Amino acid sequence: MNFLAHIYLSGNNKLLTIGNFVADGIRGRNYKTYPKEMQAGILLHREIDTFTDAHPTFRQSTKRLHENYGHYSGVIVDIFYDHFLAKNWENYSPKPLNKFIEDFYQSLNENFDILPSRFKHLTPIMIEGNWLLSYATIDGIQLVLNGMNKRTKGKSKMNEATNELRAFYSEFEEEFTAFFKELIAFSKIRRTEIEKQFSI
Repeated sequence: MNFLAHIYLSGNNKLLTIGNFVADGIRGRNYKTYPKEMQAGILLHREIDTFTDAHPTFRQSTKRLHENYGHYSGVIVDIFYDHFLAKNWENYSPKPLNKFIEDFYQSLNENFDILPSRFKHLTPIMIEGNWLLSYATIDGIQLVLNGMNKRTKGKSKMNEATNELRAFYSEFEEEFTAFFKELIAFSKIRRTEIEKQFSI
């Protein structure tokens, strides 16, 4: 899953949420250098990714892209699924999406000093461009994919993937809806277990 889903699945603990958000920038056992709430979020993130990558519905979505994008297909589907979460946000949260995002950005700024260096660089750019809110539109997804393609020096051709998003929009949305219901249930159980593990 991509940023918005990981943040959403974190619950109400701010540092746990930040840990889930930054987890891709922290390798191996290096997570143990962070506050325990962030450690819990990093471990939750890893469990969410493992569950997602192995899930048959997620794999069905990636299969539709594999011929054109190869091993980048999973990254693209992560971004597509964040689009459907943002687009259908009212089905998942009573808090308006813009308010949810504003609160998260504020939390990042309040805890900026403990962010990994990669995210100290990324966070101001993300907030200025309001990436999370932009996921709600296909134009916003296009900008995200353009950026991802640049980071692969054009090799991934990810900027072209909105063609598939438009062509198979209802199929991707149906797959997201079915998958995300299961992921929410899984994440709640694992988050509770991890919080107990860390006495949070």
